[in-house]
Amino acid sequence: MKGFWIMLVAFTTMGALSFPQTATSAPQGIFPYSYQIKTLANKLKIILIPMENQGLVSYYSIVRTGSRDEYEKGHTGFAHFFEHMMFRGTKTYPGNVYDHIMTEIGADANAYTTDDYTCFHLNFAGEDLDTVMKLESDRFMNLRYTEQAFKTEAGAVHGEYLKGLSSPWSHLEEKLMETAFKKHTYRHTTIGFRKDIEAMPKMYQYSLNFYKRYYRPENVVLLIIGDINPTTTIEKVQKYYGSWKTGYIAPKIPKEPEQKKERRAQVIFSGRTLPILTLAYKGLAFDPENIDYAAIDIFNNLAFGETSELYKKLVIKEQRVQFLNADLGMNRDPNLITIITMVRDKNDIKNIEHELERTVQKFQKELVSPERLNIQRNHSHYGFLMNLDTPEKVAGTLTRVVAVTDGIDAIDKYYVTLAQVTPKDIRKVANKYFVRQKRTVVVLKGGK
Repeated sequence: MKGFWIMLVAFTTMGALSFPQTATSAPQGIFPYSYQIKTLANKLKIILIPMENQGLVSYYSIVRTGSRDEYEKGHTGFAHFFEHMMFRGTKTYPGNVYDHIMTEIGADANAYTTDDYTCFHLNFAGEDLDTVMKLESDRFMNLRYTEQAFKTEAGAVHGEYLKGLSSPWSHLEEKLMETAFKKHTYRHTTIGFRKDIEAMPKMYQYSLNFYKRYYRPENVVLLIIGDINPTTTIEKVQKYYGSWKTGYIAPKIPKEPEQKKERRAQVIFSGRTLPILTLAYKGLAFDPENIDYAAIDIFNNLAFGETSELYKKLVIKEQRVQFLNADLGMNRDPNLITIITMVRDKNDIKNIEHELERTVQKFQKELVSPERLNIQRNHSHYGFLMNLDTPEKVAGTLTRVVAVTDGIDAIDKYYVTLAQVTPKDIRKVANKYFVRQKRTVVVLKGGK
């Protein structure tokens, strides 16, 4: 479900610099690696993290544009669509030539789109860094495709949307977001509304404008991790990306009105599936120094995580639900705090909803013990560090952090904030955010 329910716990904020200025950080907080941040004159930011390994490099081009930026009526799904178009190539390296070279050097190249960003990622041997940078800079600066190629790709995206309809998760996400949001662009999913996808073949000229507005150096961050020499790497970046022209135009994102009444919706999925129950509360934008954000993160795990009393009861002991999870999104704008579970018996849905509500009410009244709070904090630290042993894992962990905050120092800031959370903070956010008038309840049931 495109990471719909996944919470990442790594984060940053870095002001714009001018080449050849450098920001260098040695390990002082939880993030264990030294890194350098450079910004070219055209405001392209580069984050360099040298790592000792077997000669591997992860190269991530993070475009800080996702479905959130699709504010113009009738044009949802374009960030995802444009991810596809970026593989169409240029005059110098057409798509088939690009693919051949990447295969020849054994590079693992792919891309994905989310609500807040689009990421193009490659993993390869460090000796091929010059080749990779030459090709990547060329397609970001000189993308070219015909109207016929555009229409062909539009058909492929439409096919991807239709394929997604076979999954109950796609239906659930679509209904949840359009019910929970009325104005903000989080209202539509990353792939977009169906009517907009079907109209894409007629939007060739709009696609060229989309490229000019968003695929600009000041809206992109290069994250280069692994067997690299920072000095020579930045010289290559200057060589290949230095002439990239600025021109980013920020989207006009509408503000979501305050929700003052509970919203409910039901989805009937034509295929076979167990019922899925979702309780989604209006949350807040990611801020690594916001104590509320950190407290909600801990609350979700204490109340609904795998070590929680409710999880042990419903999932393990009574086996009334298939799974139970709570997610606090890491987003540029306020999104949803989501509690989701798959219920084994459709006649038990209402009872399970009451179980979730009672758990919230318990935390609203009682203080969690300092011991449980510390255990959860330590678990969060350990889980983060255990996923940083290869360049690819480090890059994958940092990507949303970089996209949302434009850097990586938010990681250390967040864990400083996490250490300050008290039992009273947990109780406070339970009463402040987990309230009926701020929630959206969606139930999906199978049709067979």
